[in-house]
Amino acid sequence: MILNDNYKLLNGVEIPKLGLGTWFIDDDRVEQAVIDAINIGYRHIDTAQAYGNEAGVGAGIRSCGVPREKIFVTTKVAAEEKTYNDAANSIDKSLLKMGLDYIDMMIIHSPQPWKEWRGNKRYFEENKEVWRALEDAYKVGKLRAIGVSNFLVDDLKNIMSDCTIKPMVNQILSHIGNTPVELIEFCNENGILTEAYSPIAHGEAIKNDVIVNMANRYNVSAAQLCIKYVIELGMVALPKASNIVHMKDKAKLNFSISDIDMEKLKKLSNIKDYGEYSHFPVFSGK
Repeated sequence: MILNDNYKLLNGVEIPKLGLGTWFIDDDRVEQAVIDAINIGYRHIDTAQAYGNEAGVGAGIRSCGVPREKIFVTTKVAAEEKTYNDAANSIDKSLLKMGLDYIDMMIIHSPQPWKEWRGNKRYFEENKEVWRALEDAYKVGKLRAIGVSNFLVDDLKNIMSDCTIKPMVNQILSHIGNTPVELIEFCNENGILTEAYSPIAHGEAIKNDVIVNMANRYNVSAAQLCIKYVIELGMVALPKASNIVHMKDKAKLNFSISDIDMEKLKKLSNIKDYGEYSHFPVFSGK
């Protein structure tokens, strides 16, 4: 069962292959969503300072009835926090908001503030300072693992050039129709686990005839095929769901995609329009 399967990070910490994304689940609803997911068998919950729901996620983790050490929770330093002190303070605020003694993994949400997404200013030196804050929090036990999100190869090389702890993950936009192969390969070569957010392309992938027809051949849903695809690539899958039925459906992944079909899906590159979500920086195509 996929909910019981884990990867190992560089430091030996295990991370579940399938997690629950909580973007756009309001703070007053996310506690129940987390409880429902954990009752189904999810053990990996992903949130962020920017989502505005850390308090609810923490409440769900504390009240779900499953021992804390059996749940892997990730949050993210806001993209706008680009000094050591601001990042360090934000880590403590996340711990306080969530009501947790430690966070399993904390990552830098973006190499640049969202308003400057993929702009000319790369924030290389600033990201080194934010990374140093994560390293220090990790060394004193506030965090069990640290990583980044939305980092390109040169962003990663910048951090790795003088860090004392390598990034353990890079959480990126990856799905059928948008597979950044070179970035994934670079991460693999350096022991950095990749995580796929929006593995269903915010619902756009399930409208694609190629994906739907292939899913029908496997007798699975298009969403299940999309989630299984990124897992077969060796990535963590982080689909968002607040509905119990959808949570259960997205965890039914007891099938394998053939090598031939995986190659077909890798070459599919026509999902660039994210509908109503296209105005968000990560979906802008930059």
